[in-house]
Formats: sequence, structure tokens, C-alpha cells
Amino acid sequence: MEQALSRCVASWVPGATGVANAARLSGGASQETWSFDILHPDGAVGAILRRAPAGYGAAPTRAAGLAAEARLMQMACDAGLPSPRVLHVLRAEDELGSGFVMARVDGETIPRKILRDQQFAAARPKLARQLGKVLAGIHGLDLAQLPELRRMTATKEIAELGRDYRSFDWPRPVFELALRWLRDHDPGPSQEVTLVHGDFRHGNLIIGPDGVRAVLDWELAHLGDPMEDLGWICVNSWRFGEIDKPVGGFGTREELFAGYEAAGRRVDAERVKFWEVMGTLRWGVMCCGMMQRFRTGSDHSIERAMIGRRSSETEIDLLRLLAPRGR
Repeated sequence: MEQALSRCVASWVPGATGVANAARLSGGASQETWSFDILHPDGAVGAILRRAPAGYGAAPTRAAGLAAEARLMQMACDAGLPSPRVLHVLRAEDELGSGFVMARVDGETIPRKILRDQQFAAARPKLARQLGKVLAGIHGLDLAQLPELRRMTATKEIAELGRDYRSFDWPRPVFELALRWLRDHDPGPSQEVTLVHGDFRHGNLIIGPDGVRAVLDWELAHLGDPMEDLGWICVNSWRFGEIDKPVGGFGTREELFAGYEAAGRRVDAERVKFWEVMGTLRWGVMCCGMMQRFRTGSDHSIERAMIGRRSSETEIDLLRLLAPRGR
């Protein structure tokens, strides 16, 4: 990999003498992430390669595609949002597949450390407001400059979740209840359609002692209701045990909303609640999909089984949300 990266880097970094410390990072079943250093007489530059190797099949239907991801991340960076700077979009002559190289951002993505370690103690009380401001910036990006993206509505999302759930042939009464609730409370098309990150949560945020440093993984970006992102980050599965702090286990909805509105955008709390229920069910269905792959033998890894068992946790979360005044 270092030889291939060295050839690639030499074509777009004048004076580069090669690369070093290339290492594949964990995570990513369909795409690879590599960390490496670009060697240069003026000093090494930390970089990250995100790619789908040559010969890998088409991206999943919901995926925006790596070229679109690169465009969105660079737009966010240019707008002053915390996003890595895109250094290079791969070409056929690079012989590295499809993807892009971005500047490496120092910080932490592991939730347990962010929520527990002393070095993040000063950042935790500020994070919810910061994330509200970041989401306002994402939702304010110019639609005319965006790459081609799928458009989603609440109604389409409910239908997709229902089809995915029933494809498992694994009846779960709580999921049936949640689907009925979602159909009964469908708020209809959003009056405003914006860019939606689609997976704004722990694991896709780089956090430092000073707070949010970067938003990662724009794979599920689409056009839709901006309240979807605010609801998704409030899903209990992303609180990692800190259930009384709805925003990522470190803050309140009120702090998140305040940061969003301070940036000049309006929050519709009822729509956020709807998308929190939707997000909780979506994660539950995704967990069922993981377990299905484990049970059928298509992916017999322990990781799949461990994630799959979490579907029962989402059932508890849904019951809490759907109870009177459930939050």
C-alpha cells in the first residue's frame, strides 16, 4: 500500500518524497480507511485515505458515493464548519480504486473515552450547543452547489423501514407498534428541504479537549427534513449509558436546540421527537439485519452477533418514547 500511495501522492504534492506509517484503521465493511504520513522536505503531513478498492461492487442504494462525500466535506470545510480538508480525489491512474485523501484531524471518536476521560471534562458541557451550531451550518449549505443526492421524506422512510423489517420474517410486536405510531404521526413533507448529514452521532465526530473538531462519514447524506439530524443524535443508543443526557450522553435537547437556533435556524421540537422515534426504530431494524446475517452464515463474526442483540435495547427505548410524555 505504501508504494501505491507514494506513486499517487507524487502526482499532486510537489516535492513529496513518499509516504510512511501506512496503517489500515478498523471499521468499514465495504470501504477501507487508511492513515499515513506524506513525507516532504517542509515536514510530514498527516493524511487519511477513504476508498472502495477497485473491483468492489456498486455502493448501497442509500449511500451518497465517495465522490459526493468528498464534495460535501470540502463544502463544509470551505464554509468554516469542522470538517477535514479534502486533499485529493482518486483518479483511475492512481490505481487505488475510488475514494479520496483528506487531512488527518487529531482527536477522539471512541464514545467511552469522550464520555468518561478527564481530558474531555471541560468539553462535555459545551458539546451539545456546539453540535447544534454545526448542524445549523450543515443545513445551511447551498443546495445549488450540492452533488446529486437522493431525496427522502418521512413517508418514504417509514415505507422503507417497514419493508426491511418484514423481509427478516422475524415478528417483533414493539416494532409493529412503532411503525403504526410513525404512520399515525407522519408530519408530512418538511416545509424546508436541506442537506441532511444522515449519520450525525458518536463515532462520526472527532472530539478534542476543546470540543468538536471534525464531522466524518457523510455516506448517508441526502436531501430532506433538517430535523432528522437533530432527532438522530438524540437516539438512546448513542448515549452509551448516560440515558439522562439525551444528546450523545453529554447534553440536553434544550442545549442542542439553543445552539441550533443561535445560528439563525428554527427547531420544530415535535418533528425532532418524530425523527427520534424513527431513528430508534431504524437502528433496531439495522441491528436485526446484523443478526440475520449472523444467523444465515453470510457474516458469522462475533461483531455482527453483538450488534444484532442490541435490537432488544431499541425495543425498550421505543416503549419509553411512546409512553405518555416518553422522552
